Amino acid sequence: MKNMTAEEKALIWTKEPFNEDVRETVKAMMNFDPKELYESFYKDIDFGTGGMRGIMGVGTNRINVYTLGLASEGLSRYLKKQFPHEEIRIAIANDTRNQSDEFTNAIASVFTAHGFKVFLFKDFAPTPLLSYAVRQLKCHAGVMLTASHNPPEYNGYKVFWNDGGQVVSPHDKAIINEVRAAKYEDIRFDGNSENITSISDELLDGYFKKINELGIHHSGKKNIKIVFTPLHGTTVDILPKALIAAGFQAPIMVKHQATPDGNFPTVESPNPEEANALKDAVKMAEDEGADMVIGTDPDGDRIGIGVRNHKGEISLLNGNQVAAVMVRYLLRERSANGTLPSNGFVAKTIVTTNLIEDIAKTYNTDCKSCLTGFKWIAKLIREHEGKQTFIGGGEESYGYLVGDFVRDKDSIISAVVLAEIVAWAKQRGSSFWNELMEIYQQYGYYHDQLFSLTLKGSEGAQKIESMMENLRSNPPKEIMGQKVKLVKDYSNLTNYNLITGDRNHFEFERSNVIQLFTQNGARITARPSGTEPKIKFYFSIVLEMRPGEDLDTYVKEGELMVEKAIDTLM
Repeated sequence: MKNMTAEEKALIWTKEPFNEDVRETVKAMMNFDPKELYESFYKDIDFGTGGMRGIMGVGTNRINVYTLGLASEGLSRYLKKQFPHEEIRIAIANDTRNQSDEFTNAIASVFTAHGFKVFLFKDFAPTPLLSYAVRQLKCHAGVMLTASHNPPEYNGYKVFWNDGGQVVSPHDKAIINEVRAAKYEDIRFDGNSENITSISDELLDGYFKKINELGIHHSGKKNIKIVFTPLHGTTVDILPKALIAAGFQAPIMVKHQATPDGNFPTVESPNPEEANALKDAVKMAEDEGADMVIGTDPDGDRIGIGVRNHKGEISLLNGNQVAAVMVRYLLRERSANGTLPSNGFVAKTIVTTNLIEDIAKTYNTDCKSCLTGFKWIAKLIREHEGKQTFIGGGEESYGYLVGDFVRDKDSIISAVVLAEIVAWAKQRGSSFWNELMEIYQQYGYYHDQLFSLTLKGSEGAQKIESMMENLRSNPPKEIMGQKVKLVKDYSNLTNYNLITGDRNHFEFERSNVIQLFTQNGARITARPSGTEPKIKFYFSIVLEMRPGEDLDTYVKEGELMVEKAIDTLM
């Protein structure tokens, strides 16, 4: 269907095997809504950094039982080719989004029709728990139905491989090839329910046990008060249980955000990266005199936190700041108690703060970088398994992991470790905030800021492509008053030195990413999102901390520099 027009694709959906409701909906679009028809059919959904994600509705560019069924058909064929002599086992989970139960039942039918043994959670479950289940149940693959922190109209399909990490090349491209080779009439929704097994509570007990084996195990946990919001998502029960199992008192729940609801009625966006999503939790923390705020996204892989700042107020931290404090805590405390492995490594993405690399050097620990998306960190763990020990790591988009028994970012593990840092610091008369300030004093203030430009639909996709091509062919020679020294293009793996004119090749995974480096040490990264209709610009500016000035001074200075950079780039 690749070379067919939107209208030609739509016509197919007006006939069998599509059900009557779908056929009538498409006919109505053909007659009365040509723009929506085009947006629904002009392309097929592909796998991006977070799998397949899109708006729910009819069409090849929408999430529905047929596009999910086709993805499952393609995945089934690929698994049979990869494991031809084995009984294939696959775990499935879904978050709290609308239609998730319907979608779960549909894809489970496809997999059981192929003779697979399917493991299902009894209710919704967070993404990291699916990753853990794939490993513990010795599954060949896993599927998570989620659109992460996207708006309510979205849903999605993440595929995990047998190591518990999301699929990467060559599996992702090979699966899509199988999907494209399949036809809608090939999808079987008549599977055998006897091939479905419910996942037992013992899995969760083992997960909590593994989390407790990770910590440094300092005392003082009962002395901190935590406010928690699951933002209507999957962590509503599991995260408090994990904290209690680790020795903390039960967190104070933001009750009106504790009801699982795919409409996310109390927030504009269920994204803990956005301060607005956590404003109710922050207010409650101030009212309750809490030490910490925790908020998670619907599928429980991202976590946002707030801690008391130097003024005694709850301040929300960004993903780079949290990752830096977490990595230093892990390396410093394990170095102090003799448990830091000599072959250990931490990991980050290429858009995540270089503070992590600076900190790792202090503790003679390797820091590995990879493309954006936690699946690439999971790939690093897999590639170095048996040779190097993964300690922890994260990405700027509020995703972190400690240990390797889960192979995706994990808000539950992160909540326990970050709460431990808060308790550890408080017991010593310090704070999480002070730990961050110490890092800035030692390494300099890293102003890491994200600017996203949303450009929806096919027209938006073309604009994003044009912006990237312009930046690639005509990079700015100066930005923020600083000369651009180097252009790093991950699409062709080429470094271009604007000062000398030299070009050279570097080894890495290919991706549509461009980085600019200035002579003053600033880094600007441009990257189209793999899961949203956005182009993202990541700014990282290093400023030396001057004695007697507080953080606000540097934040404002950094923000002004970013404003200048955006003017240049736009």
